[in-house]
Amino acid sequence: MDRRILVIEDQRDIADLIALHLRDLGHEVVCLHDGVEGLEAARSGRFDLIVLDGMLPGRDGLEVLRALRLDRIDTPVLMLTARSGEIDRVLGLELGADDYLTKPFSIPELQARVKAILRRIERRPAAPAGDDERLEFGELSIDTASREVRLGGRPVALTAREFDLLLHFARHPGRAFTRLQLLDAVWGTTFEGYEHNVNTHINRLRGKIETDPADPRYVLTVRGVGYRFTDPRAATGR
Repeated sequence: MDRRILVIEDQRDIADLIALHLRDLGHEVVCLHDGVEGLEAARSGRFDLIVLDGMLPGRDGLEVLRALRLDRIDTPVLMLTARSGEIDRVLGLELGADDYLTKPFSIPELQARVKAILRRIERRPAAPAGDDERLEFGELSIDTASREVRLGGRPVALTAREFDLLLHFARHPGRAFTRLQLLDAVWGTTFEGYEHNVNTHINRLRGKIETDPADPRYVLTVRGVGYRFTDPRAATGR
């Protein structure tokens, strides 16, 4: 399915190159070269994916990403960065980026990352109807229709990817998943190089829904396998 993609990149030659090859995939592409204009377009336009450079005039990419997620705009974001440091990559992921590419990158790699993100959108399950729209596990409540999560009645701000990860777990309580299985189900890829993204998002998710992330009640580590979701009520017999 053709998608509408927003490219926010201040280097026009790179932006034009990205647009050329994404259009080759059949997508409609809009290019902007400033963080302020890019954020305004991302807020007002209907885009299926945002390709966002980390270093922008006006507002840098991380500021744009933070503003989008605070506005509860869950459009997938592929970050482009010239920074190869671990802290920059992790910060982008924690702010809600779906994936990242470090410059210089190859066009086939860019296209592969874009395809993986868009494939996940196409595979996102529709919210079930009726009573199944709300999943409850102890103090944790998940509304699949509104994509809202509450813990003890208080709203929990999750990124789109964190919500998709939690929902996948919650729909399969007690089942252990490997990192590659989670990548396939939630990220839409089975590339082993992405496994660190799973760990980062698990840690981030635990920090938001667990009373003690070091001793989790919901998202448990299964040694030698990966992770599984547990209903605390079942564990206590309630």
